[in-house]
Amino acid sequence: MMTIRFVRVCLVLLAAFASANSVDAKVRHYKWDVKYELKSPDCYKKLAITINGKSPGPTIVAQQGDTVVVEVKNSLLTENLAIHWHGIRQIGTPWADGTEGVTQCPVVAGDTHVYKFVVDRPGTYLYHAHYGMQRQAGLQGMIRVYADSEPFEYDYDRSILLTDWYHKTTYEQATGLALPAPNFTWVGEPQSLLIHGRGKFNCSSASSDAAVCEATNPQCSPYSMTVVPGKVYRLRIGSLTALSALSFEIEGHNMTLVEADGHYVDPFVVKNLFIYSGETYSVLVKADQDPSRNYWISSKIVSRPSNTSNGLGIFNYYPNHPKRNPPTTPPAGPHWNDTEPRVKQSLAVKAHPRFVHAPPRTSDRVIVMLNTQNQINGVRRWSVNNVSFNLPHTPYLIALKHKLLHAFDQTPPPEDYDHRTYDIFSVQNNTNAVASNSIYRLKFNSTVDIILQNANTMNPNNSETHPWHLHGHDFWVLGYGSDKFNRSSDPKNYNLENPIMKNTVPVHPYGWTALRFRADNPGVWAFHCHIESHFFMGMGVVFEEGIEKVGKLPSSIMGCGDSKGFGRP
Repeated sequence: MMTIRFVRVCLVLLAAFASANSVDAKVRHYKWDVKYELKSPDCYKKLAITINGKSPGPTIVAQQGDTVVVEVKNSLLTENLAIHWHGIRQIGTPWADGTEGVTQCPVVAGDTHVYKFVVDRPGTYLYHAHYGMQRQAGLQGMIRVYADSEPFEYDYDRSILLTDWYHKTTYEQATGLALPAPNFTWVGEPQSLLIHGRGKFNCSSASSDAAVCEATNPQCSPYSMTVVPGKVYRLRIGSLTALSALSFEIEGHNMTLVEADGHYVDPFVVKNLFIYSGETYSVLVKADQDPSRNYWISSKIVSRPSNTSNGLGIFNYYPNHPKRNPPTTPPAGPHWNDTEPRVKQSLAVKAHPRFVHAPPRTSDRVIVMLNTQNQINGVRRWSVNNVSFNLPHTPYLIALKHKLLHAFDQTPPPEDYDHRTYDIFSVQNNTNAVASNSIYRLKFNSTVDIILQNANTMNPNNSETHPWHLHGHDFWVLGYGSDKFNRSSDPKNYNLENPIMKNTVPVHPYGWTALRFRADNPGVWAFHCHIESHFFMGMGVVFEEGIEKVGKLPSSIMGCGDSKGFGRP
């Protein structure tokens, strides 16, 4: 009798626990109207894509385990759209990843599309357009997912989105990139750097009249963050630059790095935070300086010789006026080509001792990805192992699930390059480069190593920093190195004890970065350079895993390519 009672009590407690968890998990509803509006984020008036009238858009706020529902109306009039939820793994909802050509057809002008997904992990994430080059037109924002407890304490929580800003439209830029030589036109350096949607372009240098560039426009007054002396602030810093790698700093204040891409970091202090497009970090900052004045917030382009002015904001000590400029000269920031401190920060980011997710000790497959710049049929392209990526007309998820294998090239992409003959330090001929929409098919639940190998571009003595982002997964960052990756010796130095897990990682000039992930999320997932123009020019790949385990696809993602008419009665 006692045993039966005990079992009943246990069942009641389990039921109560399950009920409590279901009550705690909420559904967060957002209703967005996406349209073009004339904005002056850096004082120069141009069309920007806004969400409910704002760019950046509203921050999505949720608790771990919540379901997020975003109803998106496309009011762009003449453009399609798709929105990617950057860093959200979309477990069980691969069709909600928001990647046009990979997981869905675009949302056509005038239509409304509903994205629904679970935020299964706490942390700092992003959202942005994933159609053409729309991201750099302003369709972007941040996602904040709270945990019940965390390994650090703070008084206040703030989000800061860093971007760069161009005055040319995305149409002008895309057209220039697609032109064959000699008419190919590179996008060039951005006109401004924005700190949470605000920057300052020098209107006296503009060829337009005062109606187009107005230095006193309140839309371009500096971003100001008010702080209370003595309090500790968690700053969730994300980068969605179209091109630029950045150094971020707050004059006179140290920052303690505690989170990267949703994973807790073994804390360490930085003066400058180096951040690449697609990355997010949380830093703790204590307002412990002279409270009688304000301090500069600064972002600066690194890794490129740029003439773009630093982005500036104000770290406002209460009760000083939030628009009161600091009495000092803004920080100059590090030199653009000083690579050593950037690599040092990359190496320093390791998992928090209490939150180590140990990687598998070995992998089942190794794919080496040589990042190259090529000329294909007279058009400048970026490639992986001399294959430049094109999106198909029928999204891969639909084509694979419905067995429309004619919709894309079935030839497997190369998994390596000729290490013996390829010189990564000089301009290569690369006449064997081709364009393709083929994909990598991964065995479900297998462990895959990716080696990102950087090399010289088509310009002498030039190798660029590339931030690579993986959809649908986090990966372990096993190591970084300079020169050419050695398959025999370099794996012996992998960090298998406390590697950080991330979804975006840089490969530094003339160097390599080693990643490891489990192919355990059924679906089709993009892996690409997060520089907008580089992905547009072909710098990406796609992985398929466990497609047979994906549930029935919603008809709302169909309607393009060979999926026209799918889901209709």
